[in-house]
Amino acid sequence: MKSRKFFFILAALVAMTSIRAQELLNYPLDTIDGEEVYRYEVERSIGLYRIGVNFGVQQNDIIRLNPQLRERGLHYGETLLIPTKRPVVKETKAQVVQTIITETRIAVATPDSVVPTIDSIASTVDSTVSTVDSIAAAPQRKVIELALLLPFESRQIKRSVNADRMMEFYEGALLALRDLQNDSTLYRLRVYDTERSERRVNALCDSTELDSVQGILGPVYPIQIDIVANWCEKHQVPLILPFSDEMDLQGHPYLYQFNSPDKDEAKALAQWIANREDRHCVFVETRESDLAPSIRLLRQELKAQNIPYSTLAFRDLMNDSVSYAIDQFQENIFILHSDRYQHVRMALPHIAQIAARKLLVSQYSWQKEDIDMPQVYTSKFASDMDLTEYDQQWQETYKNQHVSEMPRYDLLGYDLMREMISLIRKEENKHTPLQSPIVWESSSEQDGWQNTYIHIVEK
Repeated sequence: MKSRKFFFILAALVAMTSIRAQELLNYPLDTIDGEEVYRYEVERSIGLYRIGVNFGVQQNDIIRLNPQLRERGLHYGETLLIPTKRPVVKETKAQVVQTIITETRIAVATPDSVVPTIDSIASTVDSTVSTVDSIAAAPQRKVIELALLLPFESRQIKRSVNADRMMEFYEGALLALRDLQNDSTLYRLRVYDTERSERRVNALCDSTELDSVQGILGPVYPIQIDIVANWCEKHQVPLILPFSDEMDLQGHPYLYQFNSPDKDEAKALAQWIANREDRHCVFVETRESDLAPSIRLLRQELKAQNIPYSTLAFRDLMNDSVSYAIDQFQENIFILHSDRYQHVRMALPHIAQIAARKLLVSQYSWQKEDIDMPQVYTSKFASDMDLTEYDQQWQETYKNQHVSEMPRYDLLGYDLMREMISLIRKEENKHTPLQSPIVWESSSEQDGWQNTYIHIVEK
């Protein structure tokens, strides 16, 4: 709550129609091709002329840095690059790389150090931070250095909910290192805000910043993953991808992908349906005309396994004209065309009222909703662990509420950091995960590793 209040205040400051020199400090600065610029988020009811007046620059200068404005008007909420009025100083390539690294590195933390919050990330990202060399390890202690590469959005005035989730992932990872800390090993975590920038990640991998790192968690976006995966292969460093599920693992033996691809989940669910006796599948149209990708994959798997199904039109469901699609003598397994709850909630009460045996193919993310019928869904997460001790430790350490619920990003960060340490140490007896079970499989010694754990849940 503290961090949200902090950024609401910042947003109010930058919304004033007249911007004084002191107020310009509220806008994130960046350097694009050697030119210093502000990052400005377009407010409601403001035009290009007023933006130019507020920043003291010409409209043509704004258009030069934002060529999309030639084709269309301003869009509320988009981020514009606004030139500062400071003289342009050409930098050498080495200076540019060092500037990017300084902006990207948020902190070098140990489990015993003060844990940064979102507020402190925002305040330290543009300041000088401690280097690894300045943090002395205790005598006789082995040092294991790790890196966390995530889009914290530390330079954004308005943060998305994903930034809060990344922060929770980070906090969970730190708790894992704190639990692992002992007299013989010191863990040191380098934390980088990669934003959505290919340039930042390239500069990081081209520098010596990661040379002492023994394991990396992240990044998020595919173009960044390719860059870091190549670096990890060159340096023989394991890389765990927390959120990607479609990366090509061929030829990347140090790549570990936690999320299982949608096609694997669809195949597992189709096999579960095939093994169920006296069942009849019913695809239910929703207001959205197109099938969700995960549902399309499930339908393809059902076809591949010769499992028949019928299709129920949305308007017929709303009018309770369903007899042509329902089998009164078998269990009807209802599969909605959308995997987003807000798109299907109108249909669910009508399905619940159908007088026949039924089972709903649900989603893991719907489990907080009140759905009054039997369900089945696939999950990459365990939900039966006792988290009392962990949650008590979380509250004592961070004294805040979780932003994420299902899945919890802090638990994912905790489990994957413990898994990373197991990989580095080559441990056979691994930590029992709090939320995120892992079964690594690889097709060959030259290829990466995929987590194949998929749980079919009935409730």
